[in-house]
Amino acid sequence: MKATALAMTIFTVSAASVSAQATRWTTYRIPQTGTSVDFPSSIFTEEAGRPDGYGQRFRTADGRADLTIQAAPNVGSDSPAAFLAKKGPPSRIQYKRVTPRFFAVSSYKGDKVWYDRCNFSGGLVHCVLINYPASEERAWDGIVTRISLSLSGGI
Repeated sequence: MKATALAMTIFTVSAASVSAQATRWTTYRIPQTGTSVDFPSSIFTEEAGRPDGYGQRFRTADGRADLTIQAAPNVGSDSPAAFLAKKGPPSRIQYKRVTPRFFAVSSYKGDKVWYDRCNFSGGLVHCVLINYPASEERAWDGIVTRISLSLSGGI
């Protein structure tokens, strides 16, 4: 019983740390491509390298979650559906939405949730890629939604 109470307390404190209520948001822009996205800079506090193309990777201070904001040329002039198919996503995707202008996909990998959204415009693919603990999924829902919906691109 004590172990269960301790586990719930740890989960509650951990989930509270990603609460959108006390979160500071910053707009990240990629000058070379016009890509723009709002992200919680009070959560993703550490720079974690550069992705392919243009952009930046970020992670939480404790390394439990990461965010990649990137843009790259759409070399094959692929539609979102064709681009996604070429990437060979896993067969057990939990969420998938594909339109003529973007795709968004999400699923589980081990103890993490991954979420990818890519918008297509001006010969570029503008993406956000987010990985976070599955045990905190509900706490991240609003954050992931805001990041996803704020993604825009094009010079």
